[in-house]
Amino acid sequence: MEYVGRVPAPPLDQFIDDIYCLTGVPRHRRMNVPPMPSAHLFVNLGGPARLRDSDPSVPSALLTDGWFMGVWTRRFLVEYPTLVRLVGVHFKPWGMAPFVGVPVTELRNRWVPVDAVWQRSVDRIRNQVADTASATEALRALEEELRSRLAAAPPRGLDLVQHAGGRLETAHGALSIGALSDAAGVSGNHLAAQFKSHVGVTPKRMARIYRFARLILSVDALRPVDWSDLAHTAGYFDRAHFSKEFKDFTGHTPTEYLALRRRCPAEQGFPPDDGPMPAD
Repeated sequence: MEYVGRVPAPPLDQFIDDIYCLTGVPRHRRMNVPPMPSAHLFVNLGGPARLRDSDPSVPSALLTDGWFMGVWTRRFLVEYPTLVRLVGVHFKPWGMAPFVGVPVTELRNRWVPVDAVWQRSVDRIRNQVADTASATEALRALEEELRSRLAAAPPRGLDLVQHAGGRLETAHGALSIGALSDAAGVSGNHLAAQFKSHVGVTPKRMARIYRFARLILSVDALRPVDWSDLAHTAGYFDRAHFSKEFKDFTGHTPTEYLALRRRCPAEQGFPPDDGPMPAD
């Protein structure tokens, strides 16, 4: 598949890491996706995609048009169609809040049809993007849609979350929540409440996801991996906790994960991180 993406122009870049087009035949139809520090919007221009929660009690969903996904705290599986064509948005963890007008907690660990959030919009957006002749034009159309949806004034408390979330991002989650709330000049309970409102999870949970992302993105499957050193660098100081969280987030032990990465290396430049892994 071809992945064409870019960072949108200000002020969207405060809330969005990148917008992108994904087209072509997938090398792997089924991808296992661990928790990562982002929320998502997908506008599907191809065949339907199936999503499965790692929680077996949650029914799978066959999604045809478009869907939002908030921050996930557990892994999920996406099953691509034989030919993929979609445009998407990687929101920063707090970045979806000024666009959706619904409590972000309602999008945590869920996939929600676009029309349930942006009333009767997905067909218009799909037609607008599908009529473009190139990925560049598709991204321009998507960026204009996002710009029109951005709230004129940020939701109350978002500035606090954006500042504290930026500190967590810079530190890769290696900050105590006490230090984070002290630096922000608010109580830990107030900070947690604002994070739940604008991110969908507490800052402690967000720090865990940033810490795991740092670990997983630092793995070089082409070289010997010292898991103890990587875990310590990422902020894991308890080997048993590291092993459990790794298995919870990926579905594999570190040894199994490394073997999978060596057997199925990530495509160069796609995706823009090494989080998703083949589930075939």
